[in-house]
Amino acid sequence: MNIFEYAINMEIDGEQYYRDQAEKNRGNGLFVVCNMLADDERGHAAILRDRLADRPFELVLKDGVDKEKNVFSNLGDIGAGEREVPGQLEFYRLAAIREQESIALYSGLKESADCDGDVELFDYLISQEEEHYRVLGEIIKLLQHAEDWVESAEFGNREDY
Repeated sequence: MNIFEYAINMEIDGEQYYRDQAEKNRGNGLFVVCNMLADDERGHAAILRDRLADRPFELVLKDGVDKEKNVFSNLGDIGAGEREVPGQLEFYRLAAIREQESIALYSGLKESADCDGDVELFDYLISQEEEHYRVLGEIIKLLQHAEDWVESAEFGNREDY
């Protein structure tokens, strides 16, 4: 198996993981995020397949800000007795770790790339995975702030958010 086949399989596995998580979380905020990540992983696999087959491919940078707005646009209120947030927080942390692993993998593949086109491709994939990591990090921060504030609002000064 060459590096492109390995990367394609990783992206397919990532898409399937995020789709499974989306189905398990239909009706809450994770559904939107998981589908967004799955769609991106599918696009990455398609680009890698085109590269493997020596077909032309287009590296399109997407605006992560629009995605972030979409993530929060359809969220409903969370009741005081629900324990949904800690489950979501755990998922986002695990997803962020997976994105870090993808960044590390593509960085390693970039180092072993033997042509400029492959370097450009891996730079693109690294930037995409870094964007996923950044978005997940922002969501983690928001959820963590909310959890910390509710649990210990009277203790100490909090940073603005």
